[in-house]
Amino acid sequence: MKRHSKLIVTSAVLATSIIAVILRKRKNPEPLPYEQRFALELPRLLNQSQLNEALSPEPSERILEVGPGTGRYSLPVAEHLDSDGSLHVLDVQQQMLDHTVQRAREQGVDGITATHGNAEQLSYSDDHFDAVYLVSTLGEIPDQEQALKELHRVLRPGGRLVVGESIADPEMVRLGTLRDRCESVGFRFEQRVGRRIGYFARFRKPPR
Repeated sequence: MKRHSKLIVTSAVLATSIIAVILRKRKNPEPLPYEQRFALELPRLLNQSQLNEALSPEPSERILEVGPGTGRYSLPVAEHLDSDGSLHVLDVQQQMLDHTVQRAREQGVDGITATHGNAEQLSYSDDHFDAVYLVSTLGEIPDQEQALKELHRVLRPGGRLVVGESIADPEMVRLGTLRDRCESVGFRFEQRVGRRIGYFARFRKPPR
């Protein structure tokens, strides 16, 4: 009986700690530290085939990934591209970029260009990319509206924005909220791939 009671207390303390972390991260969004990168390799509700379906990368396209982490989604996307295409990865943590580039080199994946920076102030020119995607990243950006405005700016007319979100992420942006924010800066919603607890949403920048 005592062991059972102790287990209940321990579980309650653990649950309380987890809730506290989630609430703190929601109030003060920040990227996952590089030292905790192992979490990026854990099984996810968001898989590569769902991203491929939503993104539909073409071989010659110029694509941007914001927040690549350790390159879990970057390398498979880059493998869809040919010598005329390119994948640009942007992250606020240089260590994540270095990790992704090294991982690509070890696996013989070419065509990845890394840039250190943040999504709220992109260094790319207007209408530069055919597609942009973020996986469990938007919620970590302090000013999401500004970031979405920048992503809209660097996408060519008719270009695609794909956002992946999962309930396993403490900073998950729910689909309704995401649609409101994206549509407020000029994107048009097209498709959801997956369930509401783990989804990829595709938006499009309307042609001129």
